[in-house]
Amino acid sequence: MIHTAGDKLDDMGISVRFYEDPRSFLAVAEEFLLSRAVLHNLVLTIVDTRLAQPEPGRYWVAFRDSQVVGLALQSPLTFPALLVPMEADVAAALVDTITEGGIMLPGVNGEVATAASFAGRWTERRRSGAVPMQAFRIYQLAGLNEIAPVGGQLRKGDYSDRNLAVSWLQKFYAETHMHSVDAENFIDTALAAERLWLWDIGGTVSMAVSSKPIAGVVRLSAVYTPKEHRGCGYAGACVHAVSSLLTNAGYCCILYTDLGNPTSNSIYRKIGYKAVGEAILYRFES
Repeated sequence: MIHTAGDKLDDMGISVRFYEDPRSFLAVAEEFLLSRAVLHNLVLTIVDTRLAQPEPGRYWVAFRDSQVVGLALQSPLTFPALLVPMEADVAAALVDTITEGGIMLPGVNGEVATAASFAGRWTERRRSGAVPMQAFRIYQLAGLNEIAPVGGQLRKGDYSDRNLAVSWLQKFYAETHMHSVDAENFIDTALAAERLWLWDIGGTVSMAVSSKPIAGVVRLSAVYTPKEHRGCGYAGACVHAVSSLLTNAGYCCILYTDLGNPTSNSIYRKIGYKAVGEAILYRFES
């Protein structure tokens, strides 16, 4: 469904359209999203997932002179809105449309300057606080470096690994304080698509999950090593090996890191990942 109540020009010549159907949203936003496939990968992945696994969502697209200049989405509806990088006046127009629609967002997540502009406008319109909760860095593999040898080898996960992987993913979300998804569904999807990767030394010691390739980009996530196996280089070896396989297959590899975790940021830089952007999550107070 498309709602056009917000489809009016503001003082800057920006109009905003609201969609509830991801397919309709993608029809108008796809070209814009693909123009920066690395920075827009998370949005592209969420929309692709919603097309395959429908779930209620909200999607907003901002236009200037009929050209897409920004967008936001929220799905699931309990999650913060997700933004792409955009100019401050575009972010303000999105806030105005969302607040005028009577929608209460729990927060917002996006590129640092954009998220700050959005959050600032939100506090003005809603007369409420916006609290920064977590900062992220976006990395892209620039070239694979050699790393110190680590015992063990990479293998694809299978259904015998399911319970362990689900348990580790739940611990990953708890330790990183990230918004969690349905761990069982996430792991089942990864297993069915052969995208669960494990580092094995006669026993499983680390894991990573690769996303479905979209526009030639694959995002690594859920990189986790249990506490008893940390400090041995297993996570770095796992990510290095997965990155090598994906690069050889012709894909561009990216990943997100928590800026509060200097260890993971250092590991990925040593592998050959270079920072291409930063993002921040704000929680909105009611």
